[in-house]
Amino acid sequence: MNQKKLKKIQQLSLIVVATAAISGCATAPPASPDNICHIFEEKEDWYHAAADVRDKWGVPIHVPMAMMYQESSFKHDALPPRDYLLGFIPWGRVSSAYGYSQAKTMTWEDYQRETGNGWASRSDFEDAIDFMGWFITKTYTINGVSKWDAYGQYLNYHEGWGGYQRKSYLQKPWLVRTSKIVKQRSLRYAAQLKTCEEDFQHGWLWNLFFG
Repeated sequence: MNQKKLKKIQQLSLIVVATAAISGCATAPPASPDNICHIFEEKEDWYHAAADVRDKWGVPIHVPMAMMYQESSFKHDALPPRDYLLGFIPWGRVSSAYGYSQAKTMTWEDYQRETGNGWASRSDFEDAIDFMGWFITKTYTINGVSKWDAYGQYLNYHEGWGGYQRKSYLQKPWLVRTSKIVKQRSLRYAAQLKTCEEDFQHGWLWNLFFG
């Protein structure tokens, strides 16, 4: 192999490695998920997607973000636990939930049909948080739970609208505890966002010259 061909192969290899690294950074969970300001500093496009959901659905940013943290820890390819036959034979997953929002397949398809967003992907943050905005809005319409009530919203998200109406969560003390954790995280996110949201609203060009 001559030097010219070898150089081209090396250049191509570097491009492949760089592309993979960029892709990995884009989908990696935020380094500081307990602070919403740090999340949006690292992934500013997430702020704009969340703000679009707020404007479109009337859903405050801190509620779906707190719910998403609980559901997937912001992992784009998150999957539910495995199911086991006879207690030890791997047998698929406990549900069809997938992605940032852990939306189940049937519910995701309802979202796609109702919104006309047929190309939406559960592993895309923008689509996933829009799905959550849609779900939170339907929860408000169907069960009268405020869009600002992370506790009640998470119970609906986990149990479904019918399950919430039947109060199935009362048989699941762990779920009630988890929903309270989601509520506390949402309130913490809300307080944090008040201290930094103006920076994200201005955008990078403003911050470059005036930040």
